Amino acid sequence: MLQRLLLFISVLVMLTSFSIAQQRGGGMGGPAQPKFSQSFIKLFGENKAFSADALIEVKMQESDISMPAKMAFLDGKTRLEMDTTKMKGAALPPQALEQMKQMGMAEMVTISRPDKKESYLVYPGLKSYAATPDQQAATPAASEAEPKKTEIGKEKIDGKDTTKYKVVMKDDQGKDQEATVWIASDLKNFPVRIQTVNDGVPSTITFSNVKLEKPDASSFEPPTDFQRYNDMGAMVREQMMKRMAPPAGVPAPQP
Repeated sequence: MLQRLLLFISVLVMLTSFSIAQQRGGGMGGPAQPKFSQSFIKLFGENKAFSADALIEVKMQESDISMPAKMAFLDGKTRLEMDTTKMKGAALPPQALEQMKQMGMAEMVTISRPDKKESYLVYPGLKSYAATPDQQAATPAASEAEPKKTEIGKEKIDGKDTTKYKVVMKDDQGKDQEATVWIASDLKNFPVRIQTVNDGVPSTITFSNVKLEKPDASSFEPPTDFQRYNDMGAMVREQMMKRMAPPAGVPAPQP
């Protein structure tokens, strides 16, 4: 049962992090931890600080999936908040989502800190987080190359005038990656929509309520009163054992 739950969490994180480079958590088959790639960050151009609501949409063979989220960005640091109970169209067993909620794992926050070479997967319901070292550095070609933009049209996104571009950029391994972006000039050329295709899976993220101001720096830190784990699997196992333990004073069932 634990392995199935870990697999579910891995799929969820990957689906909701379509433009994010994936790392493996350490030990016991823990789920992938998200790290925002340098190519994705470059799509925001000169906007080095912002917060926004986001709608993430992924077109799967079995079912289209969408999930609202909140994103914040500050000088290379990123934060993404998600609530799995708000996912729509997921071809996943309802009991799995309910179990996540009961375990306190329905809400999750991913934080990427390239300055600390760490990423965090935070579960407010567990008052815990898993930390993963960032061991993947971008190649020099990826770090130095600027995205190449080609204008392909004009469109309105949620009533806002935008210019649509095809963008070719280097991913963190130095390979060409394409994206389509919709730029709003009245938002300092902020990309209000980004569309990519990864492993044949089209994904789109649409931003709204964009605020081009510095988010609170503390929001890019895991809460100091939360328990830190360096192994996602260990965190899940410990939390499951706590929930399976009998209440104080009640003897454990005999085998």
